[in-house]
Amino acid sequence: MPNVAPMLRLQGVAKSFGPVTALRSGTLVVERGSIHALVGENGAGKSTLVKVVGGVHRRDAGVVELDGEPVDFAGPAEAKAAGVAVIHQEPASFPDLTVAENIFLGREPLGRLRRIDRRAMREDARDLFRRLGVELDPDRPAEGLSIADQQIVEIAKAISLDARVLVMDEPTAALSAVEVRRLFTVARGLRDAGCAVVFISHRLDEVADLCDTVTVMRDGEHVSTDAVAEVTADELVRRMVGREVAELYPKVPSMPGDVALRVEGLESAGTFHDVTFEVRAGEIVGLAGLVGAGRSEIARAVFGVDRYDAGRVLVDGRVLRPGDPAAAIAAGLALVPEDRRLQGLVVRSSVARNVSSVALRPGGRRTAGRRDDGAGGHDGTVRRGLARLGVLLPGAEADLARDWAGRLAVKAAALDADATTMSGGNQQKVVLAKWLATGPRVLVVDEPTRGIDVGTKAEVHRLLSTLAAEGLAVLMISSELPEVLGMADRVLVVREGRIAAALDRADATPETVMRAATPGAADASADGGAA
Repeated sequence: MPNVAPMLRLQGVAKSFGPVTALRSGTLVVERGSIHALVGENGAGKSTLVKVVGGVHRRDAGVVELDGEPVDFAGPAEAKAAGVAVIHQEPASFPDLTVAENIFLGREPLGRLRRIDRRAMREDARDLFRRLGVELDPDRPAEGLSIADQQIVEIAKAISLDARVLVMDEPTAALSAVEVRRLFTVARGLRDAGCAVVFISHRLDEVADLCDTVTVMRDGEHVSTDAVAEVTADELVRRMVGREVAELYPKVPSMPGDVALRVEGLESAGTFHDVTFEVRAGEIVGLAGLVGAGRSEIARAVFGVDRYDAGRVLVDGRVLRPGDPAAAIAAGLALVPEDRRLQGLVVRSSVARNVSSVALRPGGRRTAGRRDDGAGGHDGTVRRGLARLGVLLPGAEADLARDWAGRLAVKAAALDADATTMSGGNQQKVVLAKWLATGPRVLVVDEPTRGIDVGTKAEVHRLLSTLAAEGLAVLMISSELPEVLGMADRVLVVREGRIAAALDRADATPETVMRAATPGAADASADGGAA
């Protein structure tokens, strides 16, 4: 039988941006009719490798072959024309166009008088969705589509272009369990149809469930390639980080103190109802529940981003003015939002400017660091030596950023580098640094480790645990149940906008949490979550 060339082969691919080497020796061999996982820490070079494959970047050295033929794409259009499609975590669609129009934009089928044949376009879209085994209305406007449906539209577009290689870059990060299962069914169908699928994920359980082969990258270089069935998750983690990750969920012993945050009877019509709970200094309280249960909406209301209809929020016994984030910050409340790029960062600003953007605003009353007692408290003043008469001293911004970037081990070429140039894990650290620099009494973190690698996850978990041990009150929202169970001292389960259960650490198990989170199950607690 003649040798068949792999569908995609990269060998020794290198790419630098000025003095920064993003890719030293990228190697990836993907066979036709297979799903190939690409894993590694943030900053390992995965994204740069994908951008070379997709024509966004041109390589400095190395070999790229598609179906045995050398290629050197001058741009994404050339890559698409050759049969390479990249499905991003959050696809960019045209919201004012229909699903079918998004799929066939720029190449619509033409009828009589060379007018767009909309009936044919709808039928072609329906045929694509039938091939993918999903139901989606071609006439539906793209505006309001879930991320999962936007990904399906992009996959349909790729299939309509006869794509032979599909790269899925962190496709499940923002999906529910049901949406993940649907995406996996689509991916397996593409594999069985002869496509080569590259699947990038930090979730090793998904790699084990879906993929045939796994390639590990570290520091811009190829580390290993193995059949998924022949390598353990622990071994993959060791190869990814280059060291042992002793504990993914390290817990530093702490003694809960006084109530730092109290939420009483919070109501928002159609969103959440009668939400009451407490978070004490020195403890981590996990907010668990299914996607759409209302957890993020509760956090936004507590911080003042969204208004609410009834109830009140207190920090250290002081009632916060509703709908006023500035008042929340002044009282010692900090929010690390779910979407770090859209809500947490100014991606075109420097690391230093992002870190200092809240803590060192001239005339502000935010603190630039923790109190001298190390309790993580908030004293309402700008740290001595950084401002005079409400005006920042020269170098104050850089000093503050250098301090917190060092504490959180932020990897950046320079503090004046744009945040957009950083990996997802380092962007998350910058957002954490930005809010920790305010010296909060209460830290609300929404999906603190979404889309970041195992090694960085362990670092973030260790940081949160250490801060709690120093006296910070932490409210942590996470869709990853192991994260909630591993980190939380208490677990509040949100179901359909209500606190359905309040569980101590010893009583919080996957079964008790999911029973409380699932509609139709009996409440595990009748006290509404108040401690």
